[in-house]
Amino acid sequence: MKNKIFKGGLVLLIITLMIACQKKETPMVAVDLEGVKTEIQAMEDGFAKAFNERNADGIMYYSDDAISYSNGKMPMMGKKAIHESIKEELNNFPKGAKIAFKTNEVHVSNDGNQVVEIGAYQVMDSTNTKMMSGNFISLFEKKDGKYICIRDMANSDMPKPAK
Repeated sequence: MKNKIFKGGLVLLIITLMIACQKKETPMVAVDLEGVKTEIQAMEDGFAKAFNERNADGIMYYSDDAISYSNGKMPMMGKKAIHESIKEELNNFPKGAKIAFKTNEVHVSNDGNQVVEIGAYQVMDSTNTKMMSGNFISLFEKKDGKYICIRDMANSDMPKPAK
């Protein structure tokens, strides 16, 4: 009798553990990848427009708690620090130069609340000659129905200048 109760309890325990440990899938949401890519590209275009107009305050791209990683700099923590860095860059940005961003790929989470963007940037001088270029990855999170950048990292693809 004790053996039957023990076996029954053991089977009940195993079944309970199996049910409790089942992987819960995040429900998939139908996502319009081209629509998301267009939305993110529009954000990049807005960033470039504000940057090219030398208007750091017009860059409405980052969340308050964003972190940005760039070549040769410590990570910039928070929207305020990122905007201060952008203002510094604008002070050193060559007159007549323009930056442009291109969204190459977007990878959207199953629930549609996060997007990883892989893109490229290019800086052209006033004669339309390439001065700088590189690549970047940005992570966006949907807040209040709109994507906002919470992390980004950029890297130059140009050779290092000779010392």
